[in-house]
Amino acid sequence: MRPITLFTGQWADLPLAELLPKLKEMGYDGVELACWGDHFDVDKALADDSYVTEKWALLESHGMTCYAISNHLVGQAICDNIDERHKAILPPSVWGDGEPEGVRQRAAEHMANAARACRKFMDAKPNKDDVLAPVVNGFTGSSIWHAVYSFPPTSQEYIQNGFDDFAKRFLPILDVFEECDVNFALEVHPTEIAFDIASAHRALAAVGHHKRFGFNYDPSHFVYQGVDYIRFIREFPDRIYHAHMKDAWFGHGDGTVGVFGGHTEFGDPSRFWDFRSIGRGDVKFGEVITALTDIRYFGPLSVEWEDTRMDRFHGAKESYEYLRKLDFPVNEDGLFDSAFDNSKQG
Repeated sequence: MRPITLFTGQWADLPLAELLPKLKEMGYDGVELACWGDHFDVDKALADDSYVTEKWALLESHGMTCYAISNHLVGQAICDNIDERHKAILPPSVWGDGEPEGVRQRAAEHMANAARACRKFMDAKPNKDDVLAPVVNGFTGSSIWHAVYSFPPTSQEYIQNGFDDFAKRFLPILDVFEECDVNFALEVHPTEIAFDIASAHRALAAVGHHKRFGFNYDPSHFVYQGVDYIRFIREFPDRIYHAHMKDAWFGHGDGTVGVFGGHTEFGDPSRFWDFRSIGRGDVKFGEVITALTDIRYFGPLSVEWEDTRMDRFHGAKESYEYLRKLDFPVNEDGLFDSAFDNSKQG
């Protein structure tokens, strides 16, 4: 059975010591630690050897483990066109004076340090039985997301310049990930350099299929776009380094708001799509888990819980229970009908 973890990004307002016992009571095996709040601090991990050992002691005291850290917020600033919105999500050390290129460069260095911190953290893990490669999940940002709709007319040269900019900024980061033996997993997502199957292929090509660049699979970001979220798994079988479990529904609005959101807020009943607690949307998680099994992904199923209408503790509990019922031990004994063979009968 795959471990079921919770991504703590949407829970970073709670101290980790307060959150962990609640998750253990729900049944979770571990957490995917967000690099904000007090959940995981990249700079402290590198500066203080006791930080990572104390973090593991806290996790183990609640019977929890960890396979990945997530640096989404800082990652967004690496390739983005920086504006005042970024200040709210970035550490002051990365924002600095807000000069855009300086922000991008400091964000890139922070992501490289996240690889170093992840390696140090995983090296301090008391239980060394795990065979899963350490992962830093995150975003890349994109200098061309504003051109997702091609007007004013947008040439392929213009779009390629955006992928080239991504490669220029991320290849040195990926080289640090290689030095640290850690994988970077981009959450393929609107506003990132890759947001569907076609752009994911293009992003891979841009970095020369660098072996440390892969994906944090999340079906909720594909389903409302009309992207085949099962095909994504089968299209990139060796590049799915981590998996988020998050649900979304679509086609449930009042017809006044389209796929781009109409500048409405999540939870507005007029929206064409919205995120939902797992099992209450339109993602077919049974098919997701079957496809992940087929590509031999046995890493964590990490719940990224989002549902504006629902209490989050209720949602986290029902999400765990839903996934635990769907997941299954893998058959290692051959085809189910091999028992019909007389030579194999007792």
